[in-house]
Amino acid sequence: MASQQIPETMQAAQVIEFDKPYKINNVPVPTDLAPEDLLIRVAVASLCHTDFMVQHGIMGTNLPCTGSHEGSGTVVAVGSSVENFKPHDRVMGGIIYHHCGACGDCRGPESSTQYCANAAYCGVKGADGYFAEYARIDSRWAAKLPDKVSFKTAAPLACAGCTVYKGIVLAGLKEGEWIALVGSGGGLGHLGVQFAKALRLNVVGVDARDEGLELTQKGGADVVIDARKGDEAVVKEVKEATNGEGVAATVNISDAKTAAATSCAITRMHGTVVQVAQATELRTPCPNFLLHHALANKFEADLNNQQPDNVSIPFQELIFRDIRFRGSLICSAQEANDMLQLVAKHGISVNANAFMGLGEMDRLIELAESGKMKGKGIVIMDQAQIDAEGKEVV
Repeated sequence: MASQQIPETMQAAQVIEFDKPYKINNVPVPTDLAPEDLLIRVAVASLCHTDFMVQHGIMGTNLPCTGSHEGSGTVVAVGSSVENFKPHDRVMGGIIYHHCGACGDCRGPESSTQYCANAAYCGVKGADGYFAEYARIDSRWAAKLPDKVSFKTAAPLACAGCTVYKGIVLAGLKEGEWIALVGSGGGLGHLGVQFAKALRLNVVGVDARDEGLELTQKGGADVVIDARKGDEAVVKEVKEATNGEGVAATVNISDAKTAAATSCAITRMHGTVVQVAQATELRTPCPNFLLHHALANKFEADLNNQQPDNVSIPFQELIFRDIRFRGSLICSAQEANDMLQLVAKHGISVNANAFMGLGEMDRLIELAESGKMKGKGIVIMDQAQIDAEGKEVV
C-alpha cells in the first residue's frame, strides 16, 4: 500500500568494486516488497566502520551494493502482512533483513540472542542499505521513532547506539554501581556514556584522543581518564574513584591492542568485561556478520591501522581475579525500542557531523579517515523530512 507517488528510479551511493570509492548511480526504487517489508523514504543515513570493511571486501558482500546499515526515514509503503507500521510513520531502520526464523538466535529467548547468522544485512551483505533516496527494510527489525527523537539522532542509533546499549545491558549492573567505557569518546562511546548515566550508573570514561576526552566530558562521565598516561596511571585513577576496588563492569569499545587488558585491569575482582566493536581486519572474506564498528574509537596505536587479530586477556585477570569476559554485537528489536524510549526520556543526543547529500560522500570519508571525527558522520538524504520535525526533537 503506497502513501505517495513513488518514483521509478533514485540515486544511491554504491560499492561497485572493492578498494574503490563509492559510485553514485541511478538505480530502480525497490518497490517489490515481501510481505514483511517496509519501503522508506530515507531522511538520514549514517557512516559506520563496517562500511569501510564492505568497501574492502572483508564482509563477503556481493556487488554492487548500496552502502550504509544505519538509517532513518518515513514509511511510504508496507508489505501485505505488516500490521504494526503504516505510511507516514517515522522509523529507525534495522540492520537485519529477513532472518531465517529457525536458528537458535531466532528462536530465542530474546535476552540471550545475538543475531541471525543466516540473514541478510542492509548495506553489508545480501541487501542494499541507506545511502539512497529509498530503502527496503524488514519491519520486524525497524522501530518507530518517539516524537522527541529526530531523524539525525535515530540513524546512528540503528547500529552504533544498538551496539553499545546492548553492551551496557549485558553488564547487568544496578543503579549506583560503577561502569567504565574504554574508548568512551568515539561514535559508540559517547552514546554509551549517556546511556549509562540515563540508567543511573556511575561512569568512568577512558579515551586516548583529545576529541574523545572532550566528548566523554560532554556526555556527563563522572570520571574522565586519558589513556595516554599509561595503564598504571589509569588503574590508579579508577581505583581512587571506586574505593580501591575498580568498576563493577567495563564495556570495551576500543580496538587498541591492549584495550581488553586495560578493561580487565580497571574492573574489580569477579567483575564483568563486555567486548564490543572489535574491528579486526580479516585476511579473507567473512561469511557472516561477525565483525563490527569502532569508527572513531582510536587509541594511539590504531592511528596507524595497527588493529589486533585477537582480543588478548592476561591469564592472571581471567583466572586469579575471575574477570568474566564476554562478547556482544547488536541488540534485539525490543531492546532497540527500549533504547529509543531512553533516548526520548533523557534527551540523549548524537554528536553528528552532517553532510548534505550523496555529493558530499568524499568529504565525509575524508573526515572519518582523518581520525579527527567527533562522534558520528551522517548524510542528510532528505532535508524536507528534517524540516518537518519541528524544534522539540533531539
